[in-house]
Amino acid sequence: MSETPKKAAITGHPVAHSRSPLVHGYWLKKHGIDGDYGRVDVAPEEAQAFYRNFAASGLTGANVTVPHKETAAVACDQLDEAARTMGAANTIWLDEDGRLCGANTDWEGFLGNLDQGAPGWDARPGTAVVLGAGGAARAIVFALLARKFTHVHIVNRTVEKAQKIVDEFGSRTSAHGWDNLGKLLGKADLLVNTTALGMTGKPLLEIDLSELSKTALVTDAVYVPLETDLLKQASARGNPTVDGLGMLLHQAVPGFERWFGVRPEVDDDLRALVLKDLGAAS
Repeated sequence: MSETPKKAAITGHPVAHSRSPLVHGYWLKKHGIDGDYGRVDVAPEEAQAFYRNFAASGLTGANVTVPHKETAAVACDQLDEAARTMGAANTIWLDEDGRLCGANTDWEGFLGNLDQGAPGWDARPGTAVVLGAGGAARAIVFALLARKFTHVHIVNRTVEKAQKIVDEFGSRTSAHGWDNLGKLLGKADLLVNTTALGMTGKPLLEIDLSELSKTALVTDAVYVPLETDLLKQASARGNPTVDGLGMLLHQAVPGFERWFGVRPEVDDDLRALVLKDLGAAS
């Protein structure tokens, strides 16, 4: 008797425009796997019950997007270190005993993107400046500390939000308001934007890079547009840059491996497929 095809999905609210089915569908086809990856829109008032009774969904596992990452983490019987630290899970699965397990792979997506786009970028881990203090910023701070960066400055318009991250991660991090940015850039080996500023339909990220060393790597979590004004400005002055699309693609790798048993690669064809879809959607 043939094995029942495994099913996974992106869960959250809303999920209609998620490109996760495109990514996982590409890998399923490439590896000839009889499986399925779809979308499940989970209304906020139903989220707690959905994740607590995940086995009833018929899914082997799922990705979790806003606003349910924290709810999913609470529902899990077991969390990896990243999900425990951040209190948020973006990848969940049922183990052989039926227990719900959760992970946060956003930090792996960030590292995978830079490893692929700027090999050797962390050969001399030094000082990083991270703009923003949301979920993406927390994942990126986790990633940078894992790669032994000596210090991570978190810059946010509301310093209290940045301080919450510092309270979690300790003495190798510090919180700052936007008015300190110029001084901090002069010490930076890496600049990361995690805010929505610069995204299509959002205000521009207004920043003066004149104090930034031209050897510093600049990357942006925003990938619509692919080359943000920050990346354009950095590239024009000679800084190495990496766009944000790879973070989306690489964070999907561990989940696919967990659900379908094959570790996929982020290759040029997948990137081209998603870029085509982004172009058609814009």
